[in-house]
Amino acid sequence: MNPPKFRFAALSVVKHDYVPIGVAAHPRFEPVVVADDSDQPDRVHGLNQKFADDYKIPYVRDVERAIADYNVQVAVVSSEAERHCDLSVRAADAGLHIVQDKPMSNRVSECDRVVEAVERNNVKFLLWNRNYIPALIQAKQALDSGRIGEIYAIHSEFYFPKDKGPPRDPSKPKKPTIHRLERQKEAHAAGSDAGDRPMGELQVEGIYPLASMRMLTGAAVRKVFARTTAHFHQFCVDNDIEDLATVTLEMDKGILGTLCIGRIGAASRSHTGEIKTRVLGSKGALVINESRPAIQVYYRGRPSSDRPLQGVAADNDFRLPENFAWAIDTDGDTILNARAGRAICATVQAAMDSGRSGIPVTVS
Repeated sequence: MNPPKFRFAALSVVKHDYVPIGVAAHPRFEPVVVADDSDQPDRVHGLNQKFADDYKIPYVRDVERAIADYNVQVAVVSSEAERHCDLSVRAADAGLHIVQDKPMSNRVSECDRVVEAVERNNVKFLLWNRNYIPALIQAKQALDSGRIGEIYAIHSEFYFPKDKGPPRDPSKPKKPTIHRLERQKEAHAAGSDAGDRPMGELQVEGIYPLASMRMLTGAAVRKVFARTTAHFHQFCVDNDIEDLATVTLEMDKGILGTLCIGRIGAASRSHTGEIKTRVLGSKGALVINESRPAIQVYYRGRPSSDRPLQGVAADNDFRLPENFAWAIDTDGDTILNARAGRAICATVQAAMDSGRSGIPVTVS
């Protein structure tokens, strides 16, 4: 027998449309309605309407009415980061399973609300992540086999080759000169992160390396020490947020973690960036290059937007909804659930606090 389909509502498509697109591409999920709150600005309604038009489904400016009227079982949340958790809580209270865009939130207290609502309503929650990158899956299999022994250290480099507006201009004074809303529009058009509040690289991309480190080690982070700076982009200088950071992590099982993260600009690299993880064990070591396996394609007249490095078997966006459907079918757990997402948000907040204070900070 064919397994049943899950009807889903896309609750706001103002940030990353690749999340609902990824879910809709899986044969177990069917988009039936786009919904958002009526008091959202025209720009938000316009983006929602475009997605609805692309999928030939209605757009309803009332979240609760859309959930009630369209018989949905799943909510896919991809609003601004500040609204992620509120929409997820409302979906959970309506009995829906939830796929939520990253970051989980820019406030740990909001993540706590989601954890409580998800567990009280006994629904499944998946936070979008990169843990099904082929290199990470192969590394996890090697670690589980015991090939390198007991892990005692892990290091991640996550340098992302995208711009965040114009490069840093050392001659400019430090003041908010780049308009936030204009930057938000620009970021959405490029498929990047933007929200009502400016977010640095730890909040925007920190989930990816921290989620993979958590998956590979099975260890939680207890204390962090961070150094942060605005090195590459004027928007980060103007808004007191970091685009470059180093973080030392004290983890369970006596594991020492280190993370280097930065948004290094599109001119720095022609593919997905320098994204590597190194794991040291009692019997050996692993070096994980997330860009591999890949092929490189070059030809005359190639547009600058066409990256020559193309991943092989890069089906992360398919395997995430596959994992989500499996969790619903079996009452199992997703690869990144609400509690894990909350722990990552708390680690990011501790790193930001440490970067400002210059002292180690315990993860709450």
